[in-house]
Amino acid sequence: MTVSPGATSKDVADFWFDPMCPFAWITSRWMLEVEQVRDISVNWRVMSLYFLNKDRDLDPDYQKRVARGLPIGRVLMATQEKVGREGLLPLYTALGERIHHEKQEVGRELIEASLAAAGLPAELVEAVDDASYDEPLRQSHQEAMDRVGDEVGTPTIAFNGSAFFGPVLTRIPRGEDAGKLWDGTIAVADFPYFFEIKRTRTGELDFS
Repeated sequence: MTVSPGATSKDVADFWFDPMCPFAWITSRWMLEVEQVRDISVNWRVMSLYFLNKDRDLDPDYQKRVARGLPIGRVLMATQEKVGREGLLPLYTALGERIHHEKQEVGRELIEASLAAAGLPAELVEAVDDASYDEPLRQSHQEAMDRVGDEVGTPTIAFNGSAFFGPVLTRIPRGEDAGKLWDGTIAVADFPYFFEIKRTRTGELDFS
């Protein structure tokens, strides 16, 4: 196993996600690969495209889509409260497979199936209608925004004192390729005056 420059054994990367975002899904699967080839562990945390965009003048169809993520966010926060943060990754994985791979309709049935697949209590689905989870969700989201600013979104990663949005990927790097991309990402993120690399996206999203 190769250790990232300057990293100590099992450094922790905080990863904020919204299950509705396909780019966060790809980046999250990359982080699972990184855990296998670098001495880091991932602390999974919830953010919300709904709270990020609810006061913005955006395309109505997009607003409608991200609004469908609010009930899912409530269930994730209920899972964190009642089961613990260790329940978030299994539920995120089950949700992501249904949302992004299988293109299932986002709703109560999808959430129920995801809870079952993740081995979580079925009664957690009742959180979809429980607005008391909105404030904890907003606070979790705001923790990410406080690290990187309001001009970015999901995924957000915090690691060893730095934080950044992305990386935004169209496919999942595997094995040592995942490790190399991690090394480069944290290398540039370590400079406080560095803020962006970007180029035009080409090709379709590949979840394989």
